[in-house]
Amino acid sequence: MPSPLGSIGSRRRRKRLHLGLSLFWRTFFLLVLLLVGCTVAWLQTFRALEYEPRAIQTAHQIASLVNLTRAALVYSDAITRVSLIKTLADQEGVRILPREPGDRFLPYTSGALDQRVTEELIARLGEGTTVASRVNDEPGLWVGFTIESDTYWLLVDPTRFSRLDRRTWMIWLATTMALSLAGAALITRLINRPLKQLSQATLQVREGEYEAHRLDERARTNEIRAVNVGFNRMADQLAKIEQDRAVMLAGISHDLRTPLARLRLETEMSVADEDARDHMAADIAQLDAIIDKFLDYARPDHVDFRPVLLRDVIDACTYAVQDHEDIKITVDVPADLRVMADEVELQRVISNLVENARRYGKTPSTGVADITIQAQAHNDAVLIKVRDHGAGVAASMLSQLSKPFFRGDVARTSAAGAGLGLSIVTKNIERMGGTFALTSTPGRGLAAHIRMPRAASIKIDPLAAKDKPAPAAGPSNKA
Repeated sequence: MPSPLGSIGSRRRRKRLHLGLSLFWRTFFLLVLLLVGCTVAWLQTFRALEYEPRAIQTAHQIASLVNLTRAALVYSDAITRVSLIKTLADQEGVRILPREPGDRFLPYTSGALDQRVTEELIARLGEGTTVASRVNDEPGLWVGFTIESDTYWLLVDPTRFSRLDRRTWMIWLATTMALSLAGAALITRLINRPLKQLSQATLQVREGEYEAHRLDERARTNEIRAVNVGFNRMADQLAKIEQDRAVMLAGISHDLRTPLARLRLETEMSVADEDARDHMAADIAQLDAIIDKFLDYARPDHVDFRPVLLRDVIDACTYAVQDHEDIKITVDVPADLRVMADEVELQRVISNLVENARRYGKTPSTGVADITIQAQAHNDAVLIKVRDHGAGVAASMLSQLSKPFFRGDVARTSAAGAGLGLSIVTKNIERMGGTFALTSTPGRGLAAHIRMPRAASIKIDPLAAKDKPAPAAGPSNKA
């Protein structure tokens, strides 16, 4: 039976991969998508509604300037024409230059707006009009027109016509996107902060930390405030129920101690039949053991983690049953293997598993509980397996065995326990940061699998190992 906990790390990684985006990022991306869509829609609307009027208005202004300049030049004599050209250049920033046949020019068609301006100017000024963005390597808005039989270039001051070039658009879009992303991140964080706090508080309550994280009951949003108040009240009720349960179990167990001790004393003194006295003492001892289970189950959730030699803990747990004839334990655990755990709690875990196997895991053919305890390092964890070779249980019952007060053997009429052994094991392992699982093959036995955090290994001193007493259970020891 391979350990079902060996691939728990890879399963968790695959689970994280399948979780997808968190709520923060999903909300953030949705807001970004909305803002980008709105920005693109606004840009297209601007291009459709603003480019055409702007092109026509610009073309009208340039055409009017050309017509006024041409009319002024037509009705001026030669001397006045020179003065007029100089005045236009000095005061209006409009240069009038004669057009030569060898002039080199670049058409003014670099963009949609430029093309529309060119078309509108030709329509208003007539055929033969030339619009250029560069003449003889001099940039500007050049308009070629004719006065009588002479041809001229009119160079408009670039400040009169400012167009939005690609660089301007990129700067504007980058600024808009940066502000949009910052705003989306801020809004998303504000929206998801209460839900994140609720998620953290839920995890802590699930671990039994009822008072570690209380939610703000004075939140400004009504719905969030109502959820926080309800959650805090629920956590308080759960804490009270847990405390009452522990107090009740501890109180009942404590109150039963005195009459049981009195019954034991009276049995020893008043019952003459030795066989009956032994049976009564065994029943009282069984009740006393059940009370111990109640006390263990009601124990506070406080553990002290430290590196623990696993082999020493197992030897200590098996030492008490090494002389029993109805049990045989085979231990296969490296001597230097250490786990991060509470030594006392780990001893309770191993003892409960061994006792459970001794009671219900006897091999049908021999009547002896043949128990195998194995452990090995696996990355940053230690995998422990405690297996018997008994009848096993049905697969449908495995999930029920670790529940409190559940007994797997329904045919058993005389209760040998309170049904808390595996519940205590599960609870203690989870408190120590480990994982517990059960597997069973009917007719071949039940196996308990434990995954514990691994501690750094240490070197064993050969001299110390030589002086140390032999372990209570080895690979082939009969305990």
